[in-house]
Amino acid sequence: MEGTPSDGTAAISTRGLTKHYGSVRALTDLTLDVNSGEIFGFLGPNGAGKSTTIRTLLGFLHATRGSATVLGLNMVTDSVEIRRRTGYLPGGIALYDSLTGEQVLDYLVDMQGREPKRRAELCDRLELPGSVLRRKVRDYSRGMRQKIGVVQALQHDPELAILDEPTEGLDPLMQHAFYAILDDLRREGRTIFFSSHVLSEVERLCDRVAIIRAGELMAIHDVGELLARRRRKVTLRWRGAAPDPTTLPGLEDVTVDGSRITGSLTGEVSGFVRSIASPNLEDLTIEPASLEEAFLEYYAPGQATTEEAQDR
Repeated sequence: MEGTPSDGTAAISTRGLTKHYGSVRALTDLTLDVNSGEIFGFLGPNGAGKSTTIRTLLGFLHATRGSATVLGLNMVTDSVEIRRRTGYLPGGIALYDSLTGEQVLDYLVDMQGREPKRRAELCDRLELPGSVLRRKVRDYSRGMRQKIGVVQALQHDPELAILDEPTEGLDPLMQHAFYAILDDLRREGRTIFFSSHVLSEVERLCDRVAIIRAGELMAIHDVGELLARRRRKVTLRWRGAAPDPTTLPGLEDVTVDGSRITGSLTGEVSGFVRSIASPNLEDLTIEPASLEEAFLEYYAPGQATTEEAQDR
């Protein structure tokens, strides 16, 4: 399949990974590799099988069939060591309301047995000062709880972070702070695997993306290559009458309205711009390619998903 590495450096590798709940097919024959040092997006709507995949990789669920390794470790026999070496943020994280934020972080450090070498930096970047960390979790907003979740997943500087809907509940400012943290981790050689249904953040962050539907892997793509093949919406306005649209190479689904032409560009932008250069061209707008179009190719309206039938 396109995008699958062959250099043997996979941080996560699955082969035919399957999880069924009776007749409910939550995950079916998942085969993919996540390269060490990349940010890999696992994209799909709520209920597509993303959380099931993550929980199976970490040993919280037992696969119906198939196999997987995480950091070269067997997901069944080495699940404790996988969880020790991995940073994990579950979707809808639940925290101990009777503890302070600091006590929660300390408790989770003790469970993992690794030093929280990045905690101070992460708390600073996510605006969690000491005064907030000393408050009881019961007084935290949803966004503050999510920040604690991000810190606990990354505070021990794991070589692999597995994050389930990590920006859920974060305001836009904190989302951008989180994105910057992930960019820095990638530059330091860490591997990030995260699930999301937010197209813009996958497009912003990821080297590669897998698209999952109803528990089945639909595609794996390099994000840059995927966007390069997306159609771009083009609007041209001319002085006087618009030219014959058939003379505009690469433009499809053309609509002419007086001096205005709109259409979809399928080729390279540079060649198209050179071909339309004219003193009569008054205005040109080319909208950036969006990952949303690629996503919608794999999801028909009303497509049923399997996780909706199983409480996760």
